[in-house]
Amino acid sequence: PGNRLALMTTNDNAYKAAIAWHDAGKSVVLIADTRPSADGFLVKEAMKRGIKVEFGHGIIDVKGSKRVKSVEVAPLSADGKSVSGQAVSYICDTVASSGGWSPVLHLSSHTGSKPIWRDDIQGFVPGNTEQAQHICGGIQGVYDLSQVLEDGIKCGLAAAGDAGKHVSSLEFLAPTVTKYTETPAMALFHIPHSKPTSRAPKQFVDYQNDVTAAGIELANREGFESIEHVKRYTALGFGTDQGKLGNINGMAITANSLGKTIPETGTTIFRPMYTPVTFGALSGSDVKQLFDPARFTAMHSWHVDNCAEFEDVGQWKRPWYYPKPGETMEQALARECLATRNSVGLLDASTLGKIDIQGKDAREFLNRVYTNPWSQLAVGKCRYGVMCKEDGMVFDDGVTACINDNRFQMTTTTGGAAGVLNWLELWHQTEWPELEVYFSTVTDHWSTMTISGPNSRKVLEKLTDADVSNEAFPYMGWIAAEVAGVKARIFRISFTGELSFEINVQANFGLHCWEAVVAAGQEFDITPYGTETMHILRAEKGFIIVGQDTDGSVTPQDLDMNWVVGKKKAFSYLGKRSWSREDNERTDRKQFVGLKPKDPKVVLPEGAQIVFDKDQPIPMTMVGHVTSSYYSACLGYSFALAVVKGGLERMGQSVFVPLADGSTIEAEICSSVFYDPKGDRQNV
Repeated sequence: PGNRLALMTTNDNAYKAAIAWHDAGKSVVLIADTRPSADGFLVKEAMKRGIKVEFGHGIIDVKGSKRVKSVEVAPLSADGKSVSGQAVSYICDTVASSGGWSPVLHLSSHTGSKPIWRDDIQGFVPGNTEQAQHICGGIQGVYDLSQVLEDGIKCGLAAAGDAGKHVSSLEFLAPTVTKYTETPAMALFHIPHSKPTSRAPKQFVDYQNDVTAAGIELANREGFESIEHVKRYTALGFGTDQGKLGNINGMAITANSLGKTIPETGTTIFRPMYTPVTFGALSGSDVKQLFDPARFTAMHSWHVDNCAEFEDVGQWKRPWYYPKPGETMEQALARECLATRNSVGLLDASTLGKIDIQGKDAREFLNRVYTNPWSQLAVGKCRYGVMCKEDGMVFDDGVTACINDNRFQMTTTTGGAAGVLNWLELWHQTEWPELEVYFSTVTDHWSTMTISGPNSRKVLEKLTDADVSNEAFPYMGWIAAEVAGVKARIFRISFTGELSFEINVQANFGLHCWEAVVAAGQEFDITPYGTETMHILRAEKGFIIVGQDTDGSVTPQDLDMNWVVGKKKAFSYLGKRSWSREDNERTDRKQFVGLKPKDPKVVLPEGAQIVFDKDQPIPMTMVGHVTSSYYSACLGYSFALAVVKGGLERMGQSVFVPLADGSTIEAEICSSVFYDPKGDRQNV
């Protein structure tokens, strides 16, 4: 590393470095030995070579910028705690130092063994542990080579005995090792300076985290007296070395600063890994399904037994559709749609996000996060709500039910459940902490099954004694009742546009109730349907799916949903102010509309871009895109939902969808509601 060495040491062992340096033909300008005197074998060997040794001295400063230029060496007091004389400068380009040996006991600490301090070696050694283990050599403070060999043999014999093996004495195997005379090392953990530590040159203790002696003393002055608190204030012992290099010095500096002994100060906790592990070793692990855990509803086994095809929605395994033998996907979807429209269909809706909201300010909180009013929602009633971010763009939607005056149950999109809960907590904790309101996710607590279609009430009447007539149980209400002998909450809401009942029971009874519903619906040819059929049915009604028909740049006004925006709410709810921004008031914003392809059998590709002029040369001016597109067995033609610039003012006009193969599909802009526009079927 250089040509001129200055070495400081508290022990004989470091003299080996100076002797090796000298014997390599380099210059050793000085050995500063902090001990008052020493006459060990290695000390004498260094002196024989003419190396200058200054006892009772220490290197208190190092000069240089990009590399070492010189050192300042000063006499120290007998205890090594202060400078006792004038410093002298020595020109050198390399500095070496040694404070002696310290057992590396970290691996034993991982077994629960607590370190024990030993004054004779000035270090910690492993304490008792529950793990069956043997220790020998340097980890318990045995450093002399002859003693290390003897200790190793003794430990090996003990280990063999514990393993049930009889081994004769093997002491004769220990080779003869020359034992040198050695002067005891000095316990010195912090070299003093003529200035106070806080004003002296930086004295680094933890080399990995740049922790200095001054930083440790500052932590103590700030009131951090526990060594674990000192660690967190300074970062002493953090990182991959876990204090192997500097912790003993740091503990000793803390002890001296607080007027304690080192054992009273104690050690920090040493954590794995014992040696550094590469990120490659960790990232290469094949964790299979644990990489993205799958979630299953209580009825999953039934879906499997009935040949459902699944799709992943927010980690949930949701039935996609239920093909019968020989059926294509299109045929299965047509069958499921027609069965639901004409008789009764059954959907596993357990995955919808459910958040239990309680507190005397629950209504006020809902008023602030939803665009529509909640102050007057009666107990036993439900309301559809839209949630916007601060920029006024639709974030999520769902139906929220009033359980009692201080309690509501909110439903969210399946994939948005966690995000909505975080959003509610964020605003409560950071902006409106004065509101007394609490949120709990209860998605997994409830199994939900939705029966939809003109015969759905007849199915439900076979399962409950409750009055579920239209007069007693109108649309957008809920009741508590028993279904198939199980306590349930029944919501009369519809995502299909048909007469619908959403049955919610404790998840443990989900499969039981599902099978009871299936049995009760046999005479009506009840048909289970999956998410794809649900998408078709809701799209026929013009109901949006957040994240599919919206993309974070769509307001309620863009969706032609101004009816869901409160006009007289006292509090400026989230998103309201942003709607008055100039950009949000443009008349050419992309607006939610329906599309009818001129060819009723052609299904527009979802995501396809839309243009007004099919003859415009490339690059064409894109004016919107297709958000949802299906063939409807109920309507007898294909249809789509889309966002188109100024679309609400362009009803009856044609737009064009250019495809990658060079062809173009023409479609007519129409209302986004294709089926039962007045909602008669869901209100019967």
